[in-house]
Amino acid sequence: MTDMPRRRGSDSVPFGVRATAAWSWRLLLIGAALAACIFLIAQVRIVVIPLLLSLLLTSLLTPLVDLLQRHRWPRGLAVALSVVGTVLVVAGVVTLISWQIARGVPDLVARGRGTLRELEHWINSLPIDLTSSDLTHYAGTMFSSLKDDASGLVSGVLSVGSTAGHIVTGALLTLFSFIFMLFDGRGIFRWMVGIAPRNSREAISGACRRGWTTLTNYTHAQIMVAAIDALGIGIGAFCLGLPLVLPMSLLVFLCSFVPFVGAIVSGTLVCIVALLVKDLFWALVMLGIVIVVQQLESHVLQPFIMGTAVRVHPLGVVVAVAVGTLVAGIPGALFAVPLVAVANTMIGYLVRREWMPESARAGRDGDPAGVKLQP
Repeated sequence: MTDMPRRRGSDSVPFGVRATAAWSWRLLLIGAALAACIFLIAQVRIVVIPLLLSLLLTSLLTPLVDLLQRHRWPRGLAVALSVVGTVLVVAGVVTLISWQIARGVPDLVARGRGTLRELEHWINSLPIDLTSSDLTHYAGTMFSSLKDDASGLVSGVLSVGSTAGHIVTGALLTLFSFIFMLFDGRGIFRWMVGIAPRNSREAISGACRRGWTTLTNYTHAQIMVAAIDALGIGIGAFCLGLPLVLPMSLLVFLCSFVPFVGAIVSGTLVCIVALLVKDLFWALVMLGIVIVVQQLESHVLQPFIMGTAVRVHPLGVVVAVAVGTLVAGIPGALFAVPLVAVANTMIGYLVRREWMPESARAGRDGDPAGVKLQP
């Protein structure tokens, strides 16, 4: 009997197993690299978060500086005017908000107590076995849960610096980084690209430029969307005669930078104020206004204003915000979407080899990892 030819070892393994193994060790390496990056970022978060905030501010004000330069302003003077103007605007808004809160909170508390007493009398009149002590117990339990959840949300902010010195250091680092990035951003970019290997500089430079364009578009579009949200809900609250319209509008504006979660939090607080000051009917009216504004944002503003700024699926946005919140609290939720959008743009640019000529790119299409698995 003639012996059958011996099969090679690689042929004896099913194709599905070989493909799974080839992908598995690569995914494990990618996961390990991501875990190492997250660990390192967590160790130097007091530096990373101010730098990320400086990048957002720089992307917001760079067009203004460039506009002033085109009108023959020296770059140093243009940067100084932009920075001082930003500081003055922020200080003015904080002062105005503080004055509004100092005037409106005592009246809100007094009117809220009356509303709560009326609500308690109404609940007691219902044909259910609930006493005032039961209501107090349930309310205390609910507020304790909210307090615990809130402490978890702000843990990311507090972890940036648990002392006043850390907070001041972070603020100063943000300011200095912002000024240097705004004044000499191109020089910093050339220096960073020059560190890379020579044969990779063109690809890295193109990917970073695309990522910067995405970040700029995202920042400007998000500012516009947040402003429209705050304006719509603020006008609704003003028409209903609610107090603290300006602080609530600012809260809506700031929360709009955190997709999905921010809208729920700000809308809930505005409706609670309407319930405390007015009654259940007007709280429902305020809820309807919030829903209309949020639906307008989701179905009109996001598709048309955001446009190509964020080419990320909504599920990816939700997952990014959730992961960012778990990893870094509120700062993680704030930076999650722009980081994912920039990474998506840069990775797509590198995968498609857009820095290459069309002829060279066509000749190198195929599996970028060099895995050739044929059944």
